[in-house]
Amino acid sequence: MSEQKNYTFKAEIKQLLDILIHSLYKEKEIFLRELISNASDAMTRLQFEMLTNSKVLDPDAELAIHIEVKKPEEDENGQPGEGDSWLIIKDSGIGLTGQEMRETLGTIAQSGAREFLAKIEEGEEMPDMNDVIGRFGVGFYSVFMAGSEVRVISRSYKPQAKAAMWISDGGENYSVESADKKDRGTEIHIKLRDDAKEFADAWHLRQVIKKHSDFVAFPIYIDGEQANTTQSIWRKKPADVEDEEYNSFYQQMTMDFEPPVKTIHFSSDAPLNLRSLLYIPAKREKTMFAKRKEPGVMLYSKNVLIQEYCNDLLPQWLQFVDGVVDSEDLPLNVSRESVQNTRIMRQLGKTVRKRVIRELGKLAKDEEKFPAYWSEFGRYFKEGMGIAAEDREDIMPLLHFTTSKSDGKLISLDTYIENMPEAQSEIYYVLGDDANSVANSPHLDPFKSRDLEVIFLTDGFDAFMAPNLQEYKEKPFKNIDDGGLEMPDIEPTEEEESDDDDAQSLSDDELNGMIEKFKEVLGEKVEDVRISKVLRSSAVRLVAPEDGPNSAMSRLYRYVEQDYEVPKRILEINRKHTLINNLVGMLNDDAENAMLNLTVEQVFETALLQEGLHPNPADMVPRLQQMMEMATKQ
Repeated sequence: MSEQKNYTFKAEIKQLLDILIHSLYKEKEIFLRELISNASDAMTRLQFEMLTNSKVLDPDAELAIHIEVKKPEEDENGQPGEGDSWLIIKDSGIGLTGQEMRETLGTIAQSGAREFLAKIEEGEEMPDMNDVIGRFGVGFYSVFMAGSEVRVISRSYKPQAKAAMWISDGGENYSVESADKKDRGTEIHIKLRDDAKEFADAWHLRQVIKKHSDFVAFPIYIDGEQANTTQSIWRKKPADVEDEEYNSFYQQMTMDFEPPVKTIHFSSDAPLNLRSLLYIPAKREKTMFAKRKEPGVMLYSKNVLIQEYCNDLLPQWLQFVDGVVDSEDLPLNVSRESVQNTRIMRQLGKTVRKRVIRELGKLAKDEEKFPAYWSEFGRYFKEGMGIAAEDREDIMPLLHFTTSKSDGKLISLDTYIENMPEAQSEIYYVLGDDANSVANSPHLDPFKSRDLEVIFLTDGFDAFMAPNLQEYKEKPFKNIDDGGLEMPDIEPTEEEESDDDDAQSLSDDELNGMIEKFKEVLGEKVEDVRISKVLRSSAVRLVAPEDGPNSAMSRLYRYVEQDYEVPKRILEINRKHTLINNLVGMLNDDAENAMLNLTVEQVFETALLQEGLHPNPADMVPRLQQMMEMATKQ
């Protein structure tokens, strides 16, 4: 690259630059936070590169950030002289080539720019720039809030790479040209605007760094004097760290500007050295501008990053946990495979996992935070029940559910067991598509009448988890759609019994005739039709035959099989329900009544719908239309 080459910014970035340049936002200082963060990332990347590659430019250079101020000399009266003030930020990180400059500084964050602009257009007032600049991945461009001209001079860590310079005044164009730079890293030269001259003051710069970047792991020098503490936040004593510091480090690490739900900071010196700072984020999904794209914690040895995404310390069902684990007992220059198989790693994993599980147990007692957390991350525990059989004893105490008696609140299995009457020896659950459908499930009839609590499994992942719910604290799980389920020795309530006494009684011949009619109309769609022993307020229910797949397995087949077939069920009918009585009356009057046959089919398919087994509910529409036409015929 021997000559200057000019390029034009994409439309979104031009609009973004125009907003930043003309912004009246008073806290311009966030640009310094963003540039220091970028410099820190560049040096972390170099550290990681040097674990496996010793052939880098200036391998012994100090990893540090240097900030210099150049301003006109004062006149004889002590007043600022005429001329431009420049702020220069240098790092000794991984550096950029000329091509990487164009790719990184000329076209990056186009989607982020669009989202940023959309955010601006949502309201009449300027949003919190401190939030949206980081959130939408446009951090570098914030430099134009303070600078009228920006020059980025960089040399890559690759020994044969040549230095290059990127120049822009925030207008439509930028240029890239060769540069004279002997050392590795990146320099950003910022010509300060007249309304940003405070950034030419060293004292002001120190205050900004103390506020936003004091926790950066590399030294930051201002005109030769160190301005930050450099002690890694995770190596501090928890009592010495404020909540604001924890949140600032989390934002720096992840670019997630929503505070985490839980911060877990702990240390140990026996049986091995361990310093850890972990976070449970507020949201499951990472944005496209998140700095940490993959699951896994950052693994350090002696404050040096050796694995950016370590998945060997926590099981897959805890992969949403992010943060840092640092141990001086780990060797530095080792491959991932050798680290993975060490006794130290196994002990580290055991310690970290135990602490995370304990803290999650505490979080479950926070009635304000826990529901939102479970809504985001509950599926990980349910997946764990299916994929990690060896971990089920750890997972099950963390599971939470709504129930027939919890009024929409989440409860643990321990709470469920505490609520059980003495005569109950099993944990009951019901599967459904949503809380409303299961609350009206016919399977609940005998449990309502005996005031027994039933766990609601209504999440899509519950069908995958249910087959693995075998036993908890010597209490077996029972799906209440089991046709052979024995009820505990608890009498139904008097209210339910009085309802039974008032119900119309049908003769055995009438019942047998009705059963035969159901069998005739439904044919091979059902395994059998029989009288229910437990139904109270519902007309019918479908139960699984003893040798057939249960409802959980049937739901799984429905989710994963393209050629799904409705499983055969036993249809139980309630001899005392008004609908069954009416159908018997229709049968007695006219056994070939078309409405009778349509109603039998509709009763069956409604039951399928309640069970979440209907392959296509829209198929019922023509029948319902026909029934309405017959019912309204004059």
